[in-house]
Amino acid sequence: MKMLRFRSPSIRSLDQEVLCTIRLLDDSEISCSIQRDTKGQFLLDHVCNHYNLLEKDYFGIRYVDPEKQRAQQPYMMCFRVKFYPHEPMKIKEELTYLLYLQLKRDIYHGRLLCPFAEAAYLGACIIQELGDYDPEEHPSDYIRDFKLFPKQSLKLERKIIEIHKNELGQCASFAELNMLQRAHSLETYGVDPHPCKDFTGSTAFLGFTATGFVVFQGNKRIHLLKNDVSKLKFEGKTFYVIGIQKEKKLVLTFHTSTPAACKHLWKCGVENQAFYGKVAKEVIEASSKIQREPPEVRAMFGQSRSFNSLSHKNLIMNMEPLVPALPSTNEYEEPATDN
Repeated sequence: MKMLRFRSPSIRSLDQEVLCTIRLLDDSEISCSIQRDTKGQFLLDHVCNHYNLLEKDYFGIRYVDPEKQRAQQPYMMCFRVKFYPHEPMKIKEELTYLLYLQLKRDIYHGRLLCPFAEAAYLGACIIQELGDYDPEEHPSDYIRDFKLFPKQSLKLERKIIEIHKNELGQCASFAELNMLQRAHSLETYGVDPHPCKDFTGSTAFLGFTATGFVVFQGNKRIHLLKNDVSKLKFEGKTFYVIGIQKEKKLVLTFHTSTPAACKHLWKCGVENQAFYGKVAKEVIEASSKIQREPPEVRAMFGQSRSFNSLSHKNLIMNMEPLVPALPSTNEYEEPATDN
């Protein structure tokens, strides 16, 4: 674990310092000492500088107090993808690897839902970290010990092995790019689900993505408003989405657990509208102008590609979910008519 000490420009006494830990996308941690008035942007800049990343706008520092009380030291914060690129192939350098790690976490925690065939292909892309299929190194049940999905049936494991054996045969970096291509077309790509109740009292999950505002019930998307949202507002625990659909005004009403949760939901919506409305275009344009040797982000993680030395932790992202996963009972079951 690496120890860092962060300082703001002004001089502060030691009793103003607090301890915090930043958990990175591979579950490694940086412990640090910061001043009480240090802004979150300072921590984000430091982590991005650590990776030598220029495309910082996609990332954020996340903090959740599970007890909903004033937190005590040491503070735990997480470096995460905040805004998922609408077109992953347009981002540059090793940023794609960090997005890959984020998606791997989303799959493991059930936040990136997908049908059986897609789940098997994504799983095979992850297993490609072990290298090409080799019958001498990979026994018949070689992935059973690797927990990739919240619901991982034997049928799914067999399909993953079949794809890894017969369809991939490529280096891990190409498998990662293929995974990004498949994942970004899924309905829950980039969805940070906010649990709430709709006007009937039924549980719903709200999210904001590059394609617009989405509402899920169970694992089914019931609303998608692309460029139709004209206003977001909140009053107490009630959240309103106002838009236009089929040339008629549409008002969706949802109820959160607390006023603080409602305000946070509104803030997330406003930030997403701002980013995907204008900032994302500027970021992509800036990315296209980057002229330098790409940083070796993979090397910083020190991940081995050999089967014998690859630990479970390299494949399993076991950080606790920050919000409940989108519920589903059969997203990884193969349809009876599918051979």
